[in-house]
Formats: sequence, C-alpha cells, structure tokens
Amino acid sequence: MKDQRHTVRLHVCLILALLGLIGAAALVLSSSRLVSAQAVAPSWSYTGSLNAARWSHTATLLCNGKVLVAGGYNSVSGYLNSAELYDPATATWSSTGNLNTARDSHTATLLLNGKVLVVGGFNRDGVLNRAELYDPGTATWSITGSLNKARGGNTATLLSNGKVLVAGSRDDNCPLDDCPSLGSAELYDSASGTWMATGDLGTARYEHTATLLPSGKVLVAGGYPGIVSAELYDPASGTWMPTGTLGTRRFGHRATLLPSGKVLVTGGQSAHSFRSAELYDPAIGRWTATGDLGTGRSHHAATLLPSGQVLVAGGGGDLTSAELYDPGLGFDPSWQPLLTTVSPLIVPGSELTASGSRFQGISEASGGNGAQNSSSNYPLIQLLSLANEQTLFLPVDAMTGWSDTSFTSTPITLMTTSSSGFPIGYALVTVFTNGIPSQSQFVLGATPTPTPTP
Repeated sequence: MKDQRHTVRLHVCLILALLGLIGAAALVLSSSRLVSAQAVAPSWSYTGSLNAARWSHTATLLCNGKVLVAGGYNSVSGYLNSAELYDPATATWSSTGNLNTARDSHTATLLLNGKVLVVGGFNRDGVLNRAELYDPGTATWSITGSLNKARGGNTATLLSNGKVLVAGSRDDNCPLDDCPSLGSAELYDSASGTWMATGDLGTARYEHTATLLPSGKVLVAGGYPGIVSAELYDPASGTWMPTGTLGTRRFGHRATLLPSGKVLVTGGQSAHSFRSAELYDPAIGRWTATGDLGTGRSHHAATLLPSGQVLVAGGGGDLTSAELYDPGLGFDPSWQPLLTTVSPLIVPGSELTASGSRFQGISEASGGNGAQNSSSNYPLIQLLSLANEQTLFLPVDAMTGWSDTSFTSTPITLMTTSSSGFPIGYALVTVFTNGIPSQSQFVLGATPTPTPTP
C-alpha cells in the first residue's frame, strides 16, 4: 500500500509538470477529411549535442518528458555504462546514474510502472543475457531476471498485455564479427521478473527494428546483413507473418511509431550509413520514402517527443549531433480545437470528460450518396500511451456525448492484471477535429482504490 501511495504521488507530480506540452502530432486522414490541412514538407533541424559521443545506445522517453540515453560505444572509451537525460524544454543533456553493466546493441523499454528495462547487448564479455531496471525517481539501476538466451542486436517491445517481447539476436556461440542470426523470441513478465519462450521469427535477424502497431501486432523490419523483408507478430497466437518489404536494405536503423499510426524508419546502413528515411502504412502494408536526414547515421537513437517531432541522436562514427523530424502537417490555426480541461485520473470503467472549444468540425468527416450520407462532424479523442505508444480512440454517443465545447466518452477499458486493454499509466489526450489536433493534456490511468472494510 505504501508503494501504491508513492506511485500515485509520483504520477500526480509528473502530470503537473507535463501539463501544457504540445501533444503528439496529427492523425493522418484521407484528403476528403483534411479540408483545412495543408501539406508541409517533412524536415530536420539540429538540437543540443550529447555529453558523450556514442552509438548502438538506446533512447527512451520517460514519464517526465525527458529522454533517457543509456550505454553504447565510442572509439575512446569503448563500451559505455554511462547514461544521460535530454530535456526538450532546454534542448540540453545532463548525466544520470550509470548502468551496472557497460553494453551496446542492447534494448531499453519503458514499463507500465515507469521504470526502464534494459536487456542484453555486447561488451568485452561477449553477448549478454543480463537485464536491469532504471528508476527515474531515484536515477539508479537494479538487476532483474536474466534472459533464457544471451542476445545482442535484438529488439524489445512492450505488448498491450504488459509483457515485453524480445526477438532475434546475433548467435551467442559465434566469436566472430560476421555471425549468423537467431530467429528465437521470448517474453518478459515484469510482475515476476522472469522470461518464457514464444514463436520464432520467419526470418532470423539482428540489428533490426520492432514496433508495436495500433492493432496490437508488432512490426519487425530489416536486419543484418541488409535484410529487406518485414514481418508481423500476433501476440494472441504467438506467431509471425510476412508484410511489405522495405524500399532499402538496411540494418542498424531505427523505427518510431508516429501518432498517425505510420512507422518512421530512419538511417541504418548496408555498405555505408544512410540519410534516407521511409514510412510504413499498416493500413496497406507498404513503405514509402520521406525526407532525408541531415546527416547519414546508423546505430543511432530515435524518440517520439510530446511535440510530435522525432528526436534522432548520435550514431556510428562517434556522432554527437542530434536532429528533429517534423511530420509536416500544416493547418489553419482558426480551425484548431482548444482542449482546456480533461479528467486528470481515469480508472477501468470510468468515462473521460473534456472541455474546450471548436470541438465541432466545420465540415463533415465523412460523406455518402443521398440518403446514405453519414454525417459525423463530432470530434475524435485519442489516448496515446507513453508506456508502449498504444493508441485508443474513445467512443462517444453521437447524439448526447459531445458539443462544441465538451466531450464525454463511453466507459474506458484499461489494462488490469487479468485482462488486456489500454495500458494503465500515463497517456496523452488529444482532440482531433477535421483531422486537426489540439494541444494535448496528460492523464493518469490507474486501478481503482479498494473500498475500506468497516
């Protein structure tokens, strides 16, 4: 009970600190819906440099809005155990607690409790099976359960059921640099700190990417030595199936889920480091090119910021530079909805209420022929989990649940220990009208407080 009270206090403090940040950028709708939107070319701009040059490190957006960068490698110090924090408000970096084990090519995953799970990687001892947890409240690291199989160059993805999927690796029995890949995968249970096996990948790979899609499936793309294929993992069945291939063979790249539901892949390498980037659309299972990075880079880190921009930092060749990707959606400010208040706390079965202005669309969000016309100019309300980037659009009674200045959702299903749904923890709330996003507010999803026994 003491830990629960501490967690609630921490959550409230973080919510107060984060209120007013710009929400994750726009939902991409069809051109018929984006009446007011004007296309703006995606672009990159430089920001503050890391304190230490590094590549093959990780970057994780924390619940306080800062970004944790951990581990990696550089040509001066070798394998790194250092970590640092990026503050988007000041565009500066500061040091934080060191890892227990120096490593590169590991993974870092934000868990539902706000801690960060770091798994596997390489160092002078070879391929690692060690895992540890970072606590933002104390800025310290602690040891957790070891993997069943040592892994490096693997991926780790927080699933909608709260478990962490770890997939692929370089063969841990190979002492050479040019080693075969592994296709095995396993699941981490944060409640017990233990691991269990799941279905194997269709194509063995490492130095690939894995991204949780809004559907709950996981997109795996690319990998060493220049794999062009991609596949999808279904947590319900524990199996994999192929999807569209990348436009460029790459490994050491990074993938970021955008609020639109598309996946941004940046950089990577084959014969050299790439400046190119591409987008995956889950609706059609295809990839398209987007704006190039300012600097070719691989083994870098990429993080979606609350502003909707993507922070790319570091990379092979001892890069310290960082740059920002703007998804590039413009709109008429006079049409932008204004979100002023939102329920600060939601529990399973509760409703989310919001107030503001310009919630009603200027035009219909959909149309048809004559009597089949389905007018729906009410707003769309999106929750975006900070734990695993899972998205949820909240249903509303189209007749009574909203007005131009208010919104009340139907009861929300949140994750509990025995069922799946939208995860408990921090989330961004954004109102979309005619496909235009409001500024976002933060909410906390929590389990209900038990009623005291008389």
